[in-house]
Amino acid sequence: MSALVVSTFLTLDGVMQAPGGPEEDPTGGFTHGGWSVNYWDDVMGQQMGEALSKPFDLLLGRKTYEIFAAHWPHVTDDQGAEKLNSATKYVASTTLDNVEWSNSTLIKGDVPEQVARLKEEAGPEIQVHGSWNLIQTLLKNDLVDEYRLWTFPLVLGSGKRIFGDGTIPAGLKLVDSRTSTTGVLMATYERGGEREYGSFALDEPTEAEVERRRRLADS
Repeated sequence: MSALVVSTFLTLDGVMQAPGGPEEDPTGGFTHGGWSVNYWDDVMGQQMGEALSKPFDLLLGRKTYEIFAAHWPHVTDDQGAEKLNSATKYVASTTLDNVEWSNSTLIKGDVPEQVARLKEEAGPEIQVHGSWNLIQTLLKNDLVDEYRLWTFPLVLGSGKRIFGDGTIPAGLKLVDSRTSTTGVLMATYERGGEREYGSFALDEPTEAEVERRRRLADS
């Protein structure tokens, strides 16, 4: 089976919308596009290089696909360009009729069913970058195996948040973490089993204990 990995940038309050520029995704009147740009350092570049050094396929929503397809084929000398351009790409869209970026295949119809089928096939990990709408579908259908979350030290107060209302509650296990010189926390989480609940409240005393305490107080 192939692991499905969600890899995204987000703020401390969970916003993942338009980290790369104002024009990236202004939907909903979002005016904070480009919030990640000034935090980049060599540590982050090294981490990104390691993530792209291993074989992977891509699963993208329409908007992220269009952003990537308009950029990566034209910057072939940039870090990661060769890997991204040559990777097998699956694009989930209800509006596109065709996809022209090299090695791209259009997914239509029942996306959860088709993604589950892709995961059952032997192959490299399937990485999801950006693609907020697609991520919400994957979360609702419990299809994510691993999260690579880069949390930037700022809050925005509004915008598309990674974990929407349809997220299924789940326990996660931290398997790796690093911090950039600019305070960006790069953490990797895997499935951690069933969630567990508890309480810090003091236990209610039994009737026998209440009686024992009364007798002590009267003695």
